[in-house]
Amino acid sequence: MSSIKLQIKTGNQKYPIHIGNDVLNNFQKLLKENLINFNQCLVIIDKNVPKKLINKILGFLPKKKIVLHYFAATEKNKNQKSIDKIVSILLKKNFNRNDCLISIGGGITGDVSGFAASIFKRGLKFINIPTTLLSQVDSSIGGKTGINTKYGKNLIGTFYQPSLVISDVIFLKSLPKRELVCGYGEILKHALITDKKFFTFLNKNGVDILNLKSPSIEKAIYKSCSIKKKVVEADEKEKSLRKILNFGHTFAHAFEATLGYSKKLNHGEAVILGIKTATKFSFVNKILRIKDSKLIENHLKRFKLPNDINKYFKKKNLNQILSFMKKDKKNNTKKINLILLKKIGSPIYDLQFNDNKIYLFLKNELIK
Repeated sequence: MSSIKLQIKTGNQKYPIHIGNDVLNNFQKLLKENLINFNQCLVIIDKNVPKKLINKILGFLPKKKIVLHYFAATEKNKNQKSIDKIVSILLKKNFNRNDCLISIGGGITGDVSGFAASIFKRGLKFINIPTTLLSQVDSSIGGKTGINTKYGKNLIGTFYQPSLVISDVIFLKSLPKRELVCGYGEILKHALITDKKFFTFLNKNGVDILNLKSPSIEKAIYKSCSIKKKVVEADEKEKSLRKILNFGHTFAHAFEATLGYSKKLNHGEAVILGIKTATKFSFVNKILRIKDSKLIENHLKRFKLPNDINKYFKKKNLNQILSFMKKDKKNNTKKINLILLKKIGSPIYDLQFNDNKIYLFLKNELIK
């Protein structure tokens, strides 16, 4: 399947996303097309990315102008200390606003790199090369950057759009199945909040997508990116519609934080558990019909996606989960804001619930 181009237009920025196999071969051409020139370039590299693919990218860049920084991409390293290291490099090498920062890695690397680019001298040119399915369909689109703190996930960050995004399927072939499942969770989320036809497509082609078979994988990435593009263009700063992209995430972020961002549960898996929880909560509160609830539940089981919360949590964890949910950045009152489903393809946002209601739901319905 040939490469596909999506053009993102926000109030502050216009940039392309290029999706396909071996898109990297056109890297130099894409730089010229988008008028991306620089005197120096800091390349932040996720240590998990195969060296062969890193060398391919570096081969397109002028060697004298490149500074390399290798990053151990974990949730625990998504912090202020990592930002300080990057900013120190930029200061030491005397980078200026006409210079560039390139991120090569998954969502954590992209979030950290984008945040550093956004705050250094109030903004460097930023190129994002996402290398995981999760980052290609989610975090590389829309300009959200951020780091974690002991109080919760992504509570410090900015909105900062890149100059160029390159999503090459070639990176995905090096990923373990667990990482592909993580990315699939975000693809599923996009279908559930906007497009029942896309959900039907996933029901039919889920196995091919998870096995990276063409053209199903490219179609899934493109459709998922297209959905997020429309939402981001309509509401860049998450004041209204963009909140629907957080479906399942209020639960998911609390799950991750409760486990201390352990490798036992990574972000994509937490999102899938969050989708399961938000779907069940929608049904229990008579917002979602049983038919659609069952369709979602069966989809999770059919493709063997994470859906048993009891593998990760016990009732003793409930208070901690609720504590992190109350700190969620979407809350603007003492209540907890949730995005729920009325039906597949039709979300509802800005619903607020007191923590006791959510506590009793988790205790009675999900966590044994």
